[in-house]
Amino acid sequence: MSARPRTPIPPLRLAALLSALVALLAALLTAQTGTAGAASGTVLRNDTGLYPRAIRLAYNGSANGRVLSSVVTFSGNNGLGTIYESTDSGGSFRQVGAVADPEAAGGQGLCCSTLFELPRAIGSLPAGTLLWAASVGQDETDRRMALRVFKSNDVGRTWSYLSTIATAGSTGGLWEPEFSVDASGQLVAHYSDETDAAHSQKLMAARTSNGTTWTGHHATVVSSLVSDRPGMAVVRKLGNGTYFMSYEICAAPGQYQCVVHYRTSPDGWDWSSGPFLGHRPETADGKYFKHAPTVAWSPEAGNPLGRLFLIGQVLYNKDGSVAAGNNKTVWVNSAGGSGTWREIAAPVTVSSTVVDYCPNYSSALLPSANGTSLLEIATDWDGGICKPYFATKSVPSS
Repeated sequence: MSARPRTPIPPLRLAALLSALVALLAALLTAQTGTAGAASGTVLRNDTGLYPRAIRLAYNGSANGRVLSSVVTFSGNNGLGTIYESTDSGGSFRQVGAVADPEAAGGQGLCCSTLFELPRAIGSLPAGTLLWAASVGQDETDRRMALRVFKSNDVGRTWSYLSTIATAGSTGGLWEPEFSVDASGQLVAHYSDETDAAHSQKLMAARTSNGTTWTGHHATVVSSLVSDRPGMAVVRKLGNGTYFMSYEICAAPGQYQCVVHYRTSPDGWDWSSGPFLGHRPETADGKYFKHAPTVAWSPEAGNPLGRLFLIGQVLYNKDGSVAAGNNKTVWVNSAGGSGTWREIAAPVTVSSTVVDYCPNYSSALLPSANGTSLLEIATDWDGGICKPYFATKSVPSS
């Protein structure tokens, strides 16, 4: 989904009409955002900032430990990936770079970017190379969307085009790229694909040994029902080498429309094991998340699996009602995702209650290196603008 600049409105000459217009806009804004105010925490960008991502550098020498974050924003009608840096463990951020893809300029469209640090060399790309990828072209006439990758070798200051993961052969969408490195050492790209007429949407993966040539495109989560829409994959590697993928499955209206699922893989490439469409994570009392999940991993003392952190856009009770902890809860699991999940307070509390592309949508989670604290970047409506907010909170022991 891309944001469009509003068309300027000629000034009204009559004070009474202006006052009425202001009142009307205020009422519409309240209806749009669901509640007054905005998220807790500190604003990352005092303007549009969608689809936040955050990483902690570990393969960049003297820059190790810095936190880099990215959001999708717009300058005029041009889509941009803005890059921020924190040198105080997420206490504060400043913008240090921007990715300006010419294929996202002039209103062509930009969506759902990701940010990744290579943990090992991939072809001629050294360990520590930063990768940024996004969906481009969704707003073009007779569109042919693409998933394009850019690289940086100066800690996010400058970026250059690297390769294209996939290009649509139809007007269907290609969305939400996500990177991991599989057990063979190849770079894997996960993404959502709407180009197959037999499936409304399915999750795909492709991989590369050199960063430029992508091969092996195949479905990782696909339903026999044409209407099902698996999407928004996020992948993390557990302490025992198992790979964990969170995603949503949107389908026909009902209690579990867009409910969060997960599945695991022994090698990060073959995701065929386990239940047909995956597992639905729940708390002990049956709560579940719907929409736009993300997952993070950290080590945990005495636990070789480590600890998983999971968030979704909306938290529901077992009976389908919205839970009291909605917009302010993260889940924790120390068993590789199996069993029940435990609720903890989210670092950022989101105020808006509408379910659209902004409030608490695909929030970024980044645990500290030892897993004792958690940084979150979440978006919320503020004055009609979808802004990103960040905060860090200590993680209670298990």
